Amino acid sequence: MDLLNTLVDKGLRRELPTRDEALAVLATSDDDVLDVVAAAGKVRRQWFGRRVKLNYLVNLKSGLCPEDCSYCSQRLGSTAGILKYSWLKPDEASKAAAAGLAGGAKRVCLVASGRGPTDRDVDRVSDTIKAIKDQNENVEVCACLGLLSDGQAERLRAAGADAYNHNLNTSEGTYGEITTTHTYADRVDTVQKAHAAGLSACSGLIAGMGESDEDLVDVVYALRELDPDSVPVNFLIPFEGTPLAKEWNLTPQRCLRILAMVRFVCPDVEVRIAGGREVHLRTMQPLALHLANSIFLGDYLTSEGQAGKADLEMIADAGFEVENAGEVTLPEHRAPSGGGCGSHAESGCGSHEGAGCGTGAEAGCGSHEGGGVCGSVPTAAAEAPADARTDLVSVRRRGAGTDLAPNA
Repeated sequence: MDLLNTLVDKGLRRELPTRDEALAVLATSDDDVLDVVAAAGKVRRQWFGRRVKLNYLVNLKSGLCPEDCSYCSQRLGSTAGILKYSWLKPDEASKAAAAGLAGGAKRVCLVASGRGPTDRDVDRVSDTIKAIKDQNENVEVCACLGLLSDGQAERLRAAGADAYNHNLNTSEGTYGEITTTHTYADRVDTVQKAHAAGLSACSGLIAGMGESDEDLVDVVYALRELDPDSVPVNFLIPFEGTPLAKEWNLTPQRCLRILAMVRFVCPDVEVRIAGGREVHLRTMQPLALHLANSIFLGDYLTSEGQAGKADLEMIADAGFEVENAGEVTLPEHRAPSGGGCGSHAESGCGSHEGAGCGTGAEAGCGSHEGGGVCGSVPTAAAEAPADARTDLVSVRRRGAGTDLAPNA
């Protein structure tokens, strides 16, 4: 297929595809999905070999969020039966992180629900970062705390944070349809604050909220312009008790096409399969490793994921290897130059001119595990299709905030 040959050539040169080319990837048929995976896999292997980076989420504060993010089980007004608790103490968070690190994770993502941290919250998280790093010398720590105020990113950096996650989630044009309590511009501002403070930028999207192909391309091109080091791709987990509970719009093939499009647009950044992979990719998860070079290990923020042992077996069976703590994730031209987990000068995945980013998984206003954006109820959501695996949505009942051992 000429399209795929062109995209491979561009990906190997770190050249931006045209919007029409990106849209064409999403429009390919299910019959062609293996060809799409094979083509994007060539780009993935060029920049990341067969390494898979493991990340582990710790939900520092669950539920109790004043934001109205439509996808999120922790949102204002959610009736989802999730765990709800206030801030974990540093030693509790460090113990939770240790389980993921023992399972092979090299990055711990500290997430807290809410609009954004107070200065006291930044002190709490700083103490937690120190507790984790005192026990684990080479661990990377990413914070995801929502919208940042002036000076807070610098304080997190000084405390030892390596990265900050704040997702764009969806296109600027449709953002207002999903959230009412903050704006797309607020998110971009937080990404810029994190980047300016020298934190490695992590910012991604959520697919499956009823968006168009054009919306998906818009948000991925906006991310390339912001030039994050890592782009988590979340697939909406439709929690009962949230406005998007009936939005079952994804198939395994659709998810693979989305990941391939992200890889072609951002060829040399860490593309992470985040929340919802077990629900929507299901037995096709190993194919997704040919597109993404990073996953979350074990459970997410408010939902259960695949068992950590099964994750490791899947990686090995698919012919990939877990990235070691001492290995540098990013290609040499994006490697660190004086701090953080990655520098952006001459990065190749987009200019950034003072921009930054953030990641997500399902927390408050920042990283959202398989969630989407934040806000109002979408109109006329359809019933879940007959083949939707609603039985795979399982609320987390173990790990942080409980007396049960975490899944890692």
